[in-house]
Amino acid sequence: MAKAKNRLQALDALRGIAALGVVLFHYFPYYNELYGHAFTPPDVLEFGRYGVHLFFMLSGFVIFMTLERTQHAGKFGLARAFRLLPALWVGIILTFMAVHLLGPPDRTVPLSSALMNFTLLHSYFNHAHVDGAYWSLVIEVTFYVWMALLFYTLKSWQLLRIVLFGWIIISYLAVMNMENLSHTMLFITHELLFVLYAPLFISGILLYNWHKSGSLPAIDVFFLALAMSHALIAYPAPFNIFVLACYGVFVMAISGYLNFIVNTITLWLGSLSYSLYLIHQNIGYGIIDQSYAMGLSGLTGVTMAVVVSFLLATLIHYYVEKPCLTWFRQRRQKRTPVPVMN
Repeated sequence: MAKAKNRLQALDALRGIAALGVVLFHYFPYYNELYGHAFTPPDVLEFGRYGVHLFFMLSGFVIFMTLERTQHAGKFGLARAFRLLPALWVGIILTFMAVHLLGPPDRTVPLSSALMNFTLLHSYFNHAHVDGAYWSLVIEVTFYVWMALLFYTLKSWQLLRIVLFGWIIISYLAVMNMENLSHTMLFITHELLFVLYAPLFISGILLYNWHKSGSLPAIDVFFLALAMSHALIAYPAPFNIFVLACYGVFVMAISGYLNFIVNTITLWLGSLSYSLYLIHQNIGYGIIDQSYAMGLSGLTGVTMAVVVSFLLATLIHYYVEKPCLTWFRQRRQKRTPVPVMN
């Protein structure tokens, strides 16, 4: 059991490292692309853009594990809501106020859009994100809805495999024929089915099955290879190779070969990763903007943004995220595990 626990701790550590990579990407090359830094950021930080892709792999792994341990869709939905929404709502309020006070002006949204962000349905109604990072949360929640619907309706891995395989095929076809798709088909494939990212989630599901049983049948090995290979056509080089490398790192983590990265710092980063992701981007841009306006160096502004983001993430994690989860778990009725899909 200790070995299995360490493997999951390695995933927590990876989540923290990926979150830090996303923060550095936003503060260095992406800020430079949007607004211009007074210095040239290191090119290697461009790879931080794809830290989110590792989050999606992790979600596939963790969510399928959660589904197997949850009796019905209602309990699953409540558990996900208490996990995501309290911290998100605080993040929306803080970001909305901070951007209106500090800028950047092009990142401000009207109050109506901010209120729609509370539902995580705002993208489907053409409302802007309060924070640019929220695009991935919309995809996450859409994935949760699809998986709850499929898992509790089909109740069979054999049937679910067929549906997920079809989803992979649609992802290939949509990415390869993007320029020929109608507006309606683009909405279906890229918004509802998020074909650029669905194979990442599905790969996580298959890797969870492998982790759980210690092996995969030949058909699932082929399925996993097909899902992973989607990265080669979905993302530009050399980032597609980087995403494939992320798969390799993920496999090493669940195989017990990355336990050396598990330490107090990486686990702390992992625990803060969600709150940090929620709070860092637009607030950080405002701080960097203000630092330039005061005549400070770009590196000073980035340092200030990192410090403030970590401070806010720590406060949200320990005073919002954890207490809400604890409250929910303490009041949740004792449940009987559902049978694992076979």
